[in-house]
Amino acid sequence: MTPASSRTSREIRLASRPAGRPDAGNFVVVEKALDEPRPGEVLVENLFMSVDPYMRGRMTDRPSYVPPFVIGQPLDGAAVGRVLLSRSDSFAAGDIVTHGFGWRERVVAPARALTKIDPVAAPLPAYLGVLGMTGLTAYVGLLDIGALKEGDTVFVSAAAGAVGSIVCQIARIKGCRVVGSAGSDQKTEWLTRVARVDAAINYKTAPRLSAALREAAPGGVDVYFDNVGGEHLEAALSVMNSHGRVVLCGMIAQYNTEEASCAPRNLALAIGKRLTLRGLIVTDHLERRAAFLTDMTAWLADRSITAEETIVQGIDAAPSAFIGLLAGENIGKMIVQLAPA
Repeated sequence: MTPASSRTSREIRLASRPAGRPDAGNFVVVEKALDEPRPGEVLVENLFMSVDPYMRGRMTDRPSYVPPFVIGQPLDGAAVGRVLLSRSDSFAAGDIVTHGFGWRERVVAPARALTKIDPVAAPLPAYLGVLGMTGLTAYVGLLDIGALKEGDTVFVSAAAGAVGSIVCQIARIKGCRVVGSAGSDQKTEWLTRVARVDAAINYKTAPRLSAALREAAPGGVDVYFDNVGGEHLEAALSVMNSHGRVVLCGMIAQYNTEEASCAPRNLALAIGKRLTLRGLIVTDHLERRAAFLTDMTAWLADRSITAEETIVQGIDAAPSAFIGLLAGENIGKMIVQLAPA
């Protein structure tokens, strides 16, 4: 039997579908009783959970590459937890695991849905960010989809965000000139001081993004890693070099809009410049995980890459953390800590 304190869990459920930007009313905190684990199941206390921009799309009821969240049901996403009780030979109490049952304090889950991790090899939040799907997205997107070459000029939007901050640093490691855009002076200062980009643009204060980008990359851009869409994509297209590559990873500028964006209005440039624009869904590239972990572990060990995180506390803060993420309040990976590690 599990301790009485572990037999309940608070979880965040979708109360209603957002119209435009989500607000607190779209979420509800519910306490539920947990069943005892059955054979092949494990009781896990979540320590950290991830909030990610793609979750906004799942709050809308439309077909996509992942099913939408269901109103009245708990949300889910990546999490790191500690095994409290195991009825599986694969895990023991005290093991640290990753899984996809975030947005709740505890969960009884099938053992096959858990992955054991080494808590000594890296800080636990890293497994949700730089060593998790976030890092793999940056790695595969830049090196494979972007076909990065030494000497390329790389432009990254949302460059101080979870994926963008890693993209900038990998591009620098690979011998490229890096230009990043972000929405505050604090973020551009982080980009130049920590990520060590060659140029950082505060797009909120730049009179015209395309002109600022042309000044920052006078020789043009070879690879654009797009996390924003809209005007950023339009600006990038205007300065892309012939045979440039555009990695379409995210379009956060459009996630909360009810009307379709008019930008990019210059998409026809892709024809004459012979550009490649390709979408990226990281789960299509899981075979690259082993190579990614080898490289990323080495880069973290020699401090070539800094894993930046914004951590908020408690399950009650998860909705505001997600809303803040969409508003650009984070530097690096946005993470919610649910219990002491």
